[in-house]
Amino acid sequence: MTTIAIREKLVNYMKLADDKKVKAMYALFEDEIEQDDIEYSKEFKKELDKRYDYYKKGGKMVSQDEANKQISKLLQAGKRK
Repeated sequence: MTTIAIREKLVNYMKLADDKKVKAMYALFEDEIEQDDIEYSKEFKKELDKRYDYYKKGGKMVSQDEANKQISKLLQAGKRK
């Protein structure tokens, strides 16, 4: 099962779970959920900065619709293999 499918199942489960189960699951992950600072690697930060600079200089961007089309196309190509 893919991570995406697992996430969807968990979200759907959480919508229907009783309060006791929701509180128990929250207790398991509370420290991570409440953590304010997300730790990004130096390489990731550098890549984000590079992309932001490109955007600010008028670099070519794609719309959300175009990005979704490209992603769908790649996912479909992966299923054929």
